[in-house]
Amino acid sequence: MALFIIRRLLASIPVLLLSSVLVFAMVANAGDPLGDLRGRNPPVPAHVIEARRHQLQLDRSLPERYWQWIRHFVRGDMGQSITGLEVQPLLVRRMAATLRMVLVAIVLAMLLAVGSGVLSAIRQYTPSDYLLTFAGFLFLAMPPFWLAALLKEFGAIRLNQLLGRQWVFVVGGESPNLTGPLGHRLADYAGHLFLPTLAIALTAYASWSRFQRAAMLEVLGSDYLRTAKANGLPPWRVTVFHALRNSLAPLVTVMAIDAAGILGGVIVVEQVFSWRGMGELFVQGVRTSDTNIVLACLMVSSAFVVSFNMVADILYAVLDPRVRDE
Repeated sequence: MALFIIRRLLASIPVLLLSSVLVFAMVANAGDPLGDLRGRNPPVPAHVIEARRHQLQLDRSLPERYWQWIRHFVRGDMGQSITGLEVQPLLVRRMAATLRMVLVAIVLAMLLAVGSGVLSAIRQYTPSDYLLTFAGFLFLAMPPFWLAALLKEFGAIRLNQLLGRQWVFVVGGESPNLTGPLGHRLADYAGHLFLPTLAIALTAYASWSRFQRAAMLEVLGSDYLRTAKANGLPPWRVTVFHALRNSLAPLVTVMAIDAAGILGGVIVVEQVFSWRGMGELFVQGVRTSDTNIVLACLMVSSAFVVSFNMVADILYAVLDPRVRDE
Protein backbone atom coordinates (compact mmCIF):
# COMPACT_ATOMS: atom_id res chain seq x y z
CA MET A 1 0.00 0.00 0.00
CA ALA A 2 2.86 2.39 0.79
CA LEU A 3 4.41 1.77 -2.64
CA PHE A 4 1.03 2.45 -4.25
CA ILE A 5 0.76 5.82 -2.46
CA ILE A 6 4.33 6.76 -3.41
CA ARG A 7 3.60 6.01 -7.07
CA ARG A 8 0.51 8.21 -6.97
CA LEU A 9 2.47 11.05 -5.33
CA LEU A 10 5.18 10.87 -7.99
CA ALA A 11 2.59 10.79 -10.77
CA SER A 12 1.01 13.99 -9.41
CA ILE A 13 4.22 16.04 -9.82
CA PRO A 14 4.22 16.23 -13.66
CA VAL A 15 0.48 16.95 -13.62
CA LEU A 16 1.05 19.96 -11.34
CA LEU A 17 3.95 21.18 -13.50
CA LEU A 18 1.85 20.95 -16.64
CA SER A 19 -1.03 22.76 -14.96
CA SER A 20 1.36 25.53 -13.85
CA VAL A 21 2.46 26.05 -17.46
CA LEU A 22 -1.14 26.20 -18.68
CA VAL A 23 -2.21 28.51 -15.86
CA PHE A 24 0.68 30.92 -16.42
CA ALA A 25 0.16 31.03 -20.19
CA MET A 26 -3.57 31.64 -19.75
CA VAL A 27 -3.13 34.43 -17.20
CA ALA A 28 -0.27 36.06 -19.13
CA ASN A 29 -2.48 36.38 -22.22
CA ALA A 30 -5.74 37.20 -20.41
CA GLY A 31 -5.31 40.98 -20.22
CA ASP A 32 -3.04 43.95 -19.74
CA PRO A 33 -1.99 44.46 -16.09
CA LEU A 34 -1.04 48.04 -17.01
CA GLY A 35 -4.41 48.82 -18.59
CA ASP A 36 -5.60 50.70 -15.51
CA LEU A 37 -2.54 52.97 -15.54
CA ARG A 38 -2.76 53.65 -19.26
CA GLY A 39 -6.46 54.49 -19.06
CA ARG A 40 -6.25 57.07 -16.27
CA ASN A 41 -7.12 60.71 -16.79
CA PRO A 42 -4.99 62.79 -16.45
CA PRO A 43 -2.52 60.44 -18.18
CA VAL A 44 0.13 58.73 -16.06
CA PRO A 45 3.72 59.69 -17.04
CA ALA A 46 5.43 57.23 -19.36
CA HIS A 47 8.31 56.62 -16.96
CA VAL A 48 5.85 55.53 -14.24
CA ILE A 49 4.26 53.02 -16.59
CA GLU A 50 7.69 51.78 -17.67
CA ALA A 51 8.79 51.37 -14.04
CA ARG A 52 5.64 49.40 -13.29
CA ARG A 53 6.22 47.29 -16.40
CA HIS A 54 9.73 46.49 -15.22
CA GLN A 55 8.48 45.69 -11.70
CA LEU A 56 5.99 43.16 -13.11
CA GLN A 57 8.72 41.75 -15.39
CA LEU A 58 6.59 42.43 -18.46
CA ASP A 59 9.73 43.53 -20.32
CA ARG A 60 10.97 39.89 -20.30
CA SER A 61 9.98 36.99 -22.52
CA LEU A 62 7.20 34.62 -21.48
CA PRO A 63 9.52 31.64 -20.69
CA GLU A 64 11.74 33.90 -18.53
CA ARG A 65 8.75 35.22 -16.63
CA TYR A 66 7.41 31.70 -16.09
CA TRP A 67 10.76 30.46 -14.77
CA GLN A 68 11.08 33.38 -12.35
CA TRP A 69 7.51 32.89 -11.14
CA ILE A 70 7.60 29.09 -10.66
CA ARG A 71 11.05 29.26 -9.04
CA HIS A 72 9.73 31.61 -6.35
CA PHE A 73 6.32 29.92 -6.11
CA VAL A 74 7.68 26.51 -5.10
CA ARG A 75 9.51 28.25 -2.23
CA GLY A 76 6.27 29.85 -1.03
CA ASP A 77 6.99 33.30 -2.48
CA MET A 78 3.86 34.26 -4.45
CA GLY A 79 4.91 37.84 -5.09
CA GLN A 80 3.03 41.03 -4.29
CA SER A 81 -0.39 42.27 -5.28
CA ILE A 82 -0.83 45.54 -7.16
CA THR A 83 -1.48 47.22 -3.81
CA GLY A 84 1.93 46.10 -2.48
CA LEU A 85 0.63 43.38 -0.11
CA GLU A 86 2.30 39.98 0.06
CA VAL A 87 0.06 37.45 -1.70
CA GLN A 88 1.08 34.40 0.35
CA PRO A 89 -0.26 35.44 3.81
CA LEU A 90 -3.31 37.02 2.17
CA LEU A 91 -4.11 33.79 0.31
CA VAL A 92 -3.53 31.63 3.40
CA ARG A 93 -6.12 33.62 5.39
CA ARG A 94 -8.68 33.46 2.61
CA MET A 95 -7.96 29.79 1.88
CA ALA A 96 -8.62 28.83 5.50
CA ALA A 97 -12.13 30.30 5.26
CA THR A 98 -12.84 28.59 1.93
CA LEU A 99 -11.51 25.20 3.04
CA ARG A 100 -13.71 25.34 6.11
CA MET A 101 -16.73 25.66 3.85
CA VAL A 102 -15.62 23.18 1.17
CA LEU A 103 -14.57 20.32 3.46
CA VAL A 104 -17.73 20.50 5.58
CA ALA A 105 -19.85 20.65 2.41
CA ILE A 106 -18.12 17.61 0.89
CA VAL A 107 -18.55 15.54 4.06
CA LEU A 108 -22.22 16.55 4.37
CA ALA A 109 -22.92 15.86 0.67
CA MET A 110 -21.18 12.48 0.89
CA LEU A 111 -23.22 11.41 3.94
CA LEU A 112 -26.49 12.52 2.33
CA ALA A 113 -25.61 10.87 -0.99
CA VAL A 114 -24.62 7.53 0.55
CA GLY A 115 -27.60 7.44 2.88
CA SER A 116 -30.22 8.38 0.29
CA GLY A 117 -28.62 6.28 -2.46
CA VAL A 118 -28.53 3.13 -0.35
CA LEU A 119 -32.08 3.67 0.92
CA SER A 120 -33.40 4.24 -2.62
CA ALA A 121 -31.69 1.08 -3.88
CA ILE A 122 -32.88 -1.14 -1.03
CA ARG A 123 -36.45 0.20 -1.33
CA GLN A 124 -36.56 0.44 -5.09
CA TYR A 125 -39.85 1.66 -6.61
CA THR A 126 -41.34 2.48 -3.21
CA PRO A 127 -42.67 5.92 -2.17
CA SER A 128 -39.41 6.67 -0.34
CA ASP A 129 -37.44 5.90 -3.51
CA TYR A 130 -39.65 8.20 -5.59
CA LEU A 131 -39.40 10.95 -2.97
CA LEU A 132 -35.60 10.79 -2.77
CA THR A 133 -35.34 10.65 -6.58
CA PHE A 134 -37.53 13.75 -6.88
CA ALA A 135 -35.43 15.59 -4.28
CA GLY A 136 -32.22 14.63 -6.09
CA PHE A 137 -33.42 15.88 -9.48
CA LEU A 138 -34.85 19.03 -7.88
CA PHE A 139 -31.53 20.08 -6.33
CA LEU A 140 -29.67 18.92 -9.44
CA ALA A 141 -31.70 21.40 -11.51
CA MET A 142 -30.96 24.32 -9.16
CA PRO A 143 -27.88 26.45 -9.95
CA PRO A 144 -25.74 26.99 -6.83
CA PHE A 145 -26.15 30.77 -6.85
CA TRP A 146 -29.95 30.50 -7.04
CA LEU A 147 -30.15 27.93 -4.26
CA ALA A 148 -27.81 30.09 -2.17
CA ALA A 149 -30.00 33.15 -2.77
CA LEU A 150 -33.15 31.22 -1.77
CA LEU A 151 -31.52 29.97 1.43
CA LYS A 152 -30.32 33.47 2.22
CA GLU A 153 -33.70 35.11 1.68
CA PHE A 154 -35.99 32.50 3.24
CA GLY A 155 -33.95 29.88 5.08
CA ALA A 156 -32.33 32.24 7.58
CA ILE A 157 -35.61 33.92 8.53
CA ARG A 158 -37.47 30.63 9.05
CA LEU A 159 -34.71 28.99 11.06
CA ASN A 160 -34.15 32.01 13.30
CA GLN A 161 -37.90 32.27 13.97
CA LEU A 162 -38.05 28.56 14.74
CA LEU A 163 -35.11 28.77 17.17
CA GLY A 164 -36.35 31.98 18.77
CA ARG A 165 -33.05 33.82 18.29
CA GLN A 166 -30.57 34.68 15.56
CA TRP A 167 -28.46 31.58 15.15
CA VAL A 168 -28.14 31.53 11.34
CA PHE A 169 -26.27 34.41 9.69
CA VAL A 170 -26.16 35.42 6.03
CA VAL A 171 -23.14 37.75 5.83
CA GLY A 172 -19.47 36.82 6.25
CA GLY A 173 -17.68 33.93 7.90
CA GLU A 174 -17.86 35.27 11.47
CA SER A 175 -19.28 38.18 13.47
CA PRO A 176 -17.18 41.38 13.62
CA ASN A 177 -14.88 41.64 16.65
CA LEU A 178 -15.77 38.12 17.76
CA THR A 179 -14.62 37.38 21.32
CA GLY A 180 -15.66 35.14 24.18
CA PRO A 181 -15.21 31.49 25.18
CA LEU A 182 -14.46 28.76 22.66
CA GLY A 183 -18.02 27.42 22.66
CA HIS A 184 -19.44 30.84 21.80
CA ARG A 185 -16.96 31.31 18.94
CA LEU A 186 -17.63 27.83 17.54
CA ALA A 187 -21.40 28.49 17.62
CA ASP A 188 -20.83 31.75 15.74
CA TYR A 189 -18.68 30.00 13.11
CA ALA A 190 -21.35 27.30 12.70
CA GLY A 191 -24.12 29.89 12.32
CA HIS A 192 -22.23 31.65 9.53
CA LEU A 193 -21.19 28.37 7.92
CA PHE A 194 -24.58 26.65 7.88
CA LEU A 195 -26.35 28.20 4.88
CA PRO A 196 -23.42 28.52 2.40
CA THR A 197 -22.30 24.98 3.22
CA LEU A 198 -25.84 23.68 2.76
CA ALA A 199 -26.09 25.40 -0.65
CA ILE A 200 -22.92 23.68 -1.88
CA ALA A 201 -23.69 20.31 -0.28
CA LEU A 202 -27.22 20.01 -1.71
CA THR A 203 -26.12 20.64 -5.30
CA ALA A 204 -23.30 18.09 -4.97
CA TYR A 205 -25.42 15.52 -3.13
CA ALA A 206 -28.05 15.53 -5.89
CA SER A 207 -25.80 13.96 -8.53
CA TRP A 208 -23.81 11.80 -6.11
CA SER A 209 -26.94 10.16 -4.73
CA ARG A 210 -27.96 9.06 -8.25
CA PHE A 211 -24.55 7.45 -8.81
CA GLN A 212 -24.74 5.73 -5.43
CA ARG A 213 -28.22 4.38 -6.13
CA ALA A 214 -27.19 2.99 -9.52
CA ALA A 215 -24.02 1.41 -8.12
CA MET A 216 -25.91 -0.09 -5.18
CA LEU A 217 -28.56 -1.60 -7.47
CA GLU A 218 -25.86 -3.20 -9.61
CA VAL A 219 -24.16 -4.73 -6.57
CA LEU A 220 -27.43 -5.96 -5.05
CA GLY A 221 -28.09 -7.99 -8.19
CA SER A 222 -24.67 -9.69 -8.23
CA ASP A 223 -24.12 -13.41 -7.72
CA TYR A 224 -21.82 -13.16 -4.70
CA LEU A 225 -24.43 -11.14 -2.82
CA ARG A 226 -27.10 -13.76 -3.46
CA THR A 227 -24.61 -16.35 -2.22
CA ALA A 228 -24.03 -14.36 0.97
CA LYS A 229 -27.77 -14.19 1.57
CA ALA A 230 -28.14 -17.91 0.89
CA ASN A 231 -25.45 -18.65 3.49
CA GLY A 232 -27.70 -17.10 6.14
CA LEU A 233 -25.85 -13.83 6.79
CA PRO A 234 -28.01 -11.13 8.43
CA PRO A 235 -29.43 -8.61 5.90
CA TRP A 236 -27.71 -5.64 7.57
CA ARG A 237 -24.33 -7.40 7.37
CA VAL A 238 -24.85 -8.20 3.69
CA THR A 239 -25.82 -4.60 2.97
CA VAL A 240 -23.06 -2.86 4.95
CA PHE A 241 -20.04 -5.15 4.63
CA HIS A 242 -20.63 -6.57 1.16
CA ALA A 243 -22.90 -4.33 -0.93
CA LEU A 244 -22.05 -0.88 0.43
CA ARG A 245 -18.29 -1.25 0.32
CA ASN A 246 -18.24 -2.39 -3.30
CA SER A 247 -20.74 0.26 -4.39
CA LEU A 248 -18.67 3.13 -2.93
CA ALA A 249 -15.88 2.83 -5.50
CA PRO A 250 -17.75 4.56 -8.39
CA LEU A 251 -18.90 7.32 -6.01
CA VAL A 252 -15.32 8.02 -4.93
CA THR A 253 -14.32 8.52 -8.56
CA VAL A 254 -17.23 10.87 -9.23
CA MET A 255 -16.45 12.90 -6.10
CA ALA A 256 -12.86 13.41 -7.23
CA ILE A 257 -13.98 14.55 -10.68
CA ASP A 258 -16.56 16.93 -9.18
CA ALA A 259 -13.98 18.59 -6.91
CA ALA A 260 -13.25 21.24 -9.56
CA GLY A 261 -16.97 21.94 -9.94
CA ILE A 262 -17.36 22.38 -6.20
CA LEU A 263 -14.53 24.93 -6.14
CA GLY A 264 -16.22 26.78 -8.99
CA GLY A 265 -19.51 26.81 -7.10
CA VAL A 266 -17.77 28.16 -4.01
CA ILE A 267 -16.81 31.34 -5.90
CA VAL A 268 -20.48 32.09 -6.61
CA VAL A 269 -21.71 31.15 -3.14
CA GLU A 270 -19.07 33.36 -1.50
CA GLN A 271 -20.35 36.30 -3.52
CA VAL A 272 -23.93 35.67 -2.38
CA PHE A 273 -23.04 35.44 1.32
CA SER A 274 -20.23 38.07 1.26
CA TRP A 275 -17.84 35.38 2.43
CA ARG A 276 -14.27 36.69 2.45
CA GLY A 277 -12.68 33.53 1.09
CA MET A 278 -10.45 32.51 -1.77
CA GLY A 279 -13.27 32.83 -4.30
CA GLU A 280 -13.82 36.50 -3.47
CA LEU A 281 -10.05 37.08 -3.63
CA PHE A 282 -9.93 35.47 -7.07
CA VAL A 283 -12.79 37.63 -8.38
CA GLN A 284 -11.09 40.71 -6.96
CA GLY A 285 -7.83 39.74 -8.68
CA VAL A 286 -9.58 39.25 -12.03
CA ARG A 287 -11.36 42.60 -11.79
CA THR A 288 -8.15 44.50 -11.02
CA SER A 289 -5.92 42.41 -13.37
CA ASP A 290 -3.79 41.45 -10.38
CA THR A 291 -1.65 38.77 -12.00
CA ASN A 292 0.01 37.37 -8.88
CA ILE A 293 -3.29 36.92 -7.03
CA VAL A 294 -4.95 35.21 -9.99
CA LEU A 295 -1.94 32.92 -10.51
CA ALA A 296 -1.82 31.96 -6.83
CA CYS A 297 -5.56 31.21 -6.65
CA LEU A 298 -5.51 29.11 -9.82
CA MET A 299 -2.44 27.14 -8.81
CA VAL A 300 -3.83 26.40 -5.34
CA SER A 301 -7.09 25.29 -6.97
CA SER A 302 -5.11 23.02 -9.31
CA ALA A 303 -3.30 21.54 -6.33
CA PHE A 304 -6.67 20.88 -4.65
CA VAL A 305 -8.00 19.06 -7.72
CA VAL A 306 -4.86 16.93 -8.05
CA SER A 307 -4.95 16.16 -4.32
CA PHE A 308 -8.62 15.12 -4.46
CA ASN A 309 -7.86 12.78 -7.36
CA MET A 310 -4.90 11.30 -5.51
CA VAL A 311 -7.02 10.72 -2.39
CA ALA A 312 -9.67 9.12 -4.60
CA ASP A 313 -7.08 6.72 -6.04
CA ILE A 314 -5.97 5.76 -2.54
CA LEU A 315 -9.55 5.25 -1.34
CA TYR A 316 -10.27 3.23 -4.47
CA ALA A 317 -7.35 0.97 -3.60
CA VAL A 318 -8.62 0.61 -0.03
CA LEU A 319 -12.10 -0.34 -1.23
CA ASP A 320 -10.89 -2.64 -4.02
CA PRO A 321 -7.62 -4.50 -3.25
CA ARG A 322 -7.29 -5.56 -6.90
CA VAL A 323 -6.37 -1.97 -7.81
CA ARG A 324 -3.30 -1.77 -5.60
CA ASP A 325 -2.29 -5.31 -6.50
CA GLU A 326 -2.13 -4.33 -10.16
